[in-house]
Amino acid sequence: MELQRKSFETEVGGKILKLEVSKIAEQAASAVIGKYGDTTVLATVVVGGEDRDIDYMPLSVNYEERFYAVGKILGSRFLRREGKPSDEAILSGRLVDRAIRPLFDNRTRRDIQVIVTILSFDEEHDPDLLALNAASAAIFSSNIPWKGPVGGVKVAKIDGQLVINPKLSELAKGKVEFETFVAGSRGKINMIELSGDDAKESEIMEAFKLASKEIDKILDFQEKLQKEVGSKKIDINLKEPPADLKKAVGDFLSGKLEKAIYVKGKTEREANLTEVKEALKTYLKESGVIEADQATVSYLFEGAVDIMVHEKILKEDLRPDSRKLDEVRELYGETNLLPRTHGSALFVRGNTQALGVVTLAAPGSEQLIETMEQSGNKRFMLHYNFPPYSVGETGRVGTPDRREIGHGALAEKAVSPLIPNKENFPYTIRVVSEVLSSNGSSSMATVCASVMALMDAGVPIKKPAAGIAMGLMIGEEGYKVLTDIQGPEDHYGDMDLKIAGTREGVNAIQMDVKIDGVSFEILEKSFEQARQARLHILDFIDSVIKSPKAELSEYAPRVLTLNIDPEKIGEVIGPGGKIINNIVARTGAISINIEQTGLVYIAGSKESAAAALAEVKNIVKKFEIGEIIEGPIIKILDFGAIVDLGGGRDGMIHVSELRNGFVEKVTDIVKLGEVVKAKVIKTDNGKIGLSIKQL
Repeated sequence: MELQRKSFETEVGGKILKLEVSKIAEQAASAVIGKYGDTTVLATVVVGGEDRDIDYMPLSVNYEERFYAVGKILGSRFLRREGKPSDEAILSGRLVDRAIRPLFDNRTRRDIQVIVTILSFDEEHDPDLLALNAASAAIFSSNIPWKGPVGGVKVAKIDGQLVINPKLSELAKGKVEFETFVAGSRGKINMIELSGDDAKESEIMEAFKLASKEIDKILDFQEKLQKEVGSKKIDINLKEPPADLKKAVGDFLSGKLEKAIYVKGKTEREANLTEVKEALKTYLKESGVIEADQATVSYLFEGAVDIMVHEKILKEDLRPDSRKLDEVRELYGETNLLPRTHGSALFVRGNTQALGVVTLAAPGSEQLIETMEQSGNKRFMLHYNFPPYSVGETGRVGTPDRREIGHGALAEKAVSPLIPNKENFPYTIRVVSEVLSSNGSSSMATVCASVMALMDAGVPIKKPAAGIAMGLMIGEEGYKVLTDIQGPEDHYGDMDLKIAGTREGVNAIQMDVKIDGVSFEILEKSFEQARQARLHILDFIDSVIKSPKAELSEYAPRVLTLNIDPEKIGEVIGPGGKIINNIVARTGAISINIEQTGLVYIAGSKESAAAALAEVKNIVKKFEIGEIIEGPIIKILDFGAIVDLGGGRDGMIHVSELRNGFVEKVTDIVKLGEVVKAKVIKTDNGKIGLSIKQL
């Protein structure tokens, strides 16, 4: 059997992007193998055979890492296979999902599953580029109706230059002002993921426009592939209710929705909408207009709310809570809420509340990262929790879901550039955001709460940061950009653009849309409104806590540092760790960690850390001839006495150096346990000779 390969190539970022279609995975609706450098992925798509009686589009996207892709056997000692996806794999899967989802008709009720499997990773070319473009090509060339294709590229500003799809080694070596993954259709952007360090909005827009040109080339490439190997699209029933039912619902809701929606409080608004919806169900049931299932009624009700929210904003500039289009909701903040934590802060914006809590620990508490793409230690972590009570619901509680991981990662991107380096602040830092109430952009509230909590903990962050979520309503009348979106504006709006940064620039961006994309004009207007809102929130943060506290919490450990000669590391550790473990046990220190460079980190209370530091200094101390020491006699010999110099080191006073004149017995001069002063007279290969008589 032949695989009947058909290969297609184009240049992206100065390198060849190759997509291949063959009989590989032939039972899928479509399968495409993508190659960029030696990084290789397989993207497949499958559609179910029956429509489901549900009120949402059942699309799932999975991104599957394989350790063999980099020639590694990872996992625990007892489980040498891939388990649950890593956070990085989840984020990559979300990246693909967010780009392709808006281009499906949301009335589709058949299961659609996209799986991207990483087959080979050359540790230079990011698989995300291939994952999205191969997935798009697979869907576009399949029998599934879709409004694609979509293309995606990474752009980074390295050493002052914009680079398309930079190698991972280039990102590691150069000075990176920002890096962004951008996806879109022709002339429009529909998904953004960006991390930066005070990046300028104008330079980011320049990168987006450069990315758009590369995306157009990728779209041409995919269209060529589809034309040659694409399948005929199947007919899928779209959820379209009967006309008489639509009329009955419209007639009933006329005059009722506006009163229900346009109130200031979220709780009251939701109670009003629930009441109207239940009344609609009762009306339809009792009137006998037509029998309608719950999913269809919900679909029509949601559509009516969507239309009203759009029209009121586009025609009247009227938001559900009557705010101006560029107005931020009322703010509240407080620090030092929790007495035994190392730092805490509450940030409130409207009905959204985020509690940030900081924990400081020794360097040995760093997180070990071991995935297909990376391995190493992570000293700053930001975790986001979104319990069901935050939106007034019951639900699952347990391990974080994809949304929690994604929101936490976004907030971490925004805060990471603020964290002082290890040399200046040698702590492992963990921030946890507990979302206590949510009504729009809890991830951006998390950025604000985290920054305030870090300052409350005494972490010397470089500067404060804040975040805001921008929305969009677009229609035949034009478009309106909304600042600080909440509830209905988020749910029924056409864009969710989150931007976080400092007064000087942008640290993180994430954008999703529900339409085919947004123009550069919309993005530029959104950026400027977001900047003004960010400055407003930063002014507020300054009014709550101006700068990091001068002192750490009394409950936080102290970490002391010392640089030693790397050749002395063995002396500090001792055989099998005996010496270092004894120091920890003797002083009560939490831990002593030594890097290969000779940098020593000692963690403990003020007293225990200082005591352990003194012992380590004694071990590595270089004694100078002529120096005066003091210590107890720990051993008497026929020819002299041994003095404890501390840190597991000792020196010998030869009998001839005890006093002037003849000494018959050592014990005539010194006794075991006696503390003596002596002068260093010899240092030879670590052996130290002492003298009392030369004092």
